[in-house]
Amino acid sequence: MQNNLEADALKYHQYPQPGKTTVLPTKPYTTQQDLSLAYSPGVAYPCLEIEKNPSDAYRYTNRGNLVGVVSNGTAVLGLGNIGALAGKPVMEGKALLFKIFAGIDAFDIEINEEDPDKMVEIVKALEPTFGGINLEDIKAPQSFKIETRLKEECEIPIMHDDQHGTAIISGAGLINAVEIQGKKLEDIKLVVNGAGAAAISCTRLYIRLGVRRENVVMCDSKGVIRADRTDINEQKREFATTRDIHTLEEAIVGADVFVGLSVADVLTPAMMLTMADRPIIFALANPNPEINYELAMSTRDDIIMATGRSDYPNQVNNVLGFPYIFRGALDVQSTAINEEMKIAATYAIAKLAKEVVPEEVKNIYPKENLVFGRGYILPKAFDPRMLYTVAPAVAKAAMDSGVARSPITDWEKYREFLAAVMSRVKQA
Repeated sequence: MQNNLEADALKYHQYPQPGKTTVLPTKPYTTQQDLSLAYSPGVAYPCLEIEKNPSDAYRYTNRGNLVGVVSNGTAVLGLGNIGALAGKPVMEGKALLFKIFAGIDAFDIEINEEDPDKMVEIVKALEPTFGGINLEDIKAPQSFKIETRLKEECEIPIMHDDQHGTAIISGAGLINAVEIQGKKLEDIKLVVNGAGAAAISCTRLYIRLGVRRENVVMCDSKGVIRADRTDINEQKREFATTRDIHTLEEAIVGADVFVGLSVADVLTPAMMLTMADRPIIFALANPNPEINYELAMSTRDDIIMATGRSDYPNQVNNVLGFPYIFRGALDVQSTAINEEMKIAATYAIAKLAKEVVPEEVKNIYPKENLVFGRGYILPKAFDPRMLYTVAPAVAKAAMDSGVARSPITDWEKYREFLAAVMSRVKQA
């Protein structure tokens, strides 16, 4: 099967033409008059309007629907530091997902630079081009510095999706899983295995959702992150514990939730058996989770299990978040993607999973029982309701938190706009 997948993937990327995206004109271009409007001399007029009023760039250019997918290729999927050029297929793929799920145009920008300060200066210089920047596959801890500085110094939405996308989707799943298991976020004992960008961001969001910091234990490749360790950075130290535990095996005893953002096969059946009643396992390492799905399900019959894989129930898939988060942010000309917007997206995604699934979605997933419960805690990627649920929630949160430069006043008209955007995508 793997050989077939490799062959199919290479063929998919090469034919009928190399790559996954292209650029198409949106205006007439067949006459001399068209060209005089598109370029010289007519193009001078919108230039002069934008010079007088920079916000007019959203009226006269594609900036309001354009996102830059920016990476230096230092932490690509499960491939590691393969470099900017080798990471280009992933960034092209991200651009494709922006388009097909939210109608957003995206350019992939691969940068040969690992110095975080230089990365910031390069990306910051691109700000006039884009309405938003999606940082992608940048290793920690450099990713924290890069995102933090860009958010401080730019006036467009910036989001490192590996951190916040995973946090938002898994956070939505956690809200629902805890409810299904008859527990409360403020009471659960949480073990996080992994201490990279995604793990740090996920844990921070879980705490904002209601998990108590004192109930969190985080582990890295050397064991439990303890306050007396001298080899941890400031991000890890935020979650250091003083408890007398040193290994994952010790940490997981009595835990309600295990969240893995690490490597394959670190969670054993024996460890699972020491967890609390009705535990929750989010084994999110890709492509191979921290414990095999079938093995986990056969070990205990009272668990809720989620992975990052599409071939098992409860996939924690970032495509449930980033297209719609940026859609909502762009549509109100937001200056940021802030915590309020992330929380709004999290709750919107969680709520949608509780609603009755339309037949058109069930037909795409005929082998799955798409009814809210242990096997369905998150919406599916091809559920069109995601656009009409998450984007408005994010847009409203941007307005309520004061970062929207162009607030929406007619929500029904906005929904019609979203429908028209997706109609154009389907017709392309």
